[in-house]
Amino acid sequence: MQRFVLAAVTVSLLGSQAAAQSTHRSIQGVWRVEEATTSGPAARTISFADRPNLTIITDKYYSRVEVQADGPRPTLTDPAKATADQLRAVWGPFVGEAGTYELASDSITMRPIASKNPAVMGSGVFIVYSYKLEGDKLLLTQQRNQNGPFPYPFKLQLVRVE
Repeated sequence: MQRFVLAAVTVSLLGSQAAAQSTHRSIQGVWRVEEATTSGPAARTISFADRPNLTIITDKYYSRVEVQADGPRPTLTDPAKATADQLRAVWGPFVGEAGTYELASDSITMRPIASKNPAVMGSGVFIVYSYKLEGDKLLLTQQRNQNGPFPYPFKLQLVRVE
């Protein structure tokens, strides 16, 4: 009987260790963008160290929120009386999007369901990224969307939070 209990405990521990390791090799989890690199004539690398952002990836769904402002966004005391410029300064640099995704061996296809930008919520809208998982870093590079390949793709480097 003791051998059975010991074997069951060992199998349980090994199983939970294997599950933890397999989760670690998965893109599922909670991520933070560390930096974005744009290409083309205005190429640059943008640090997201001080920019609030979070990406959550489950088995089939993703959700992301980002503040893409270069500094703190102003606080509106009365949004009903705000000018168009004031509204753009507050809400313009905010990105919110959620949808489904499909994973292939070296690419991920994202299909937004809800987004701050209604243009990316249409039927047939998608974006394909190549991806590479290196430990707790996820590297994404734009490839194409429903309109074709990106002439100047950007790259994102994310780090696992959880």
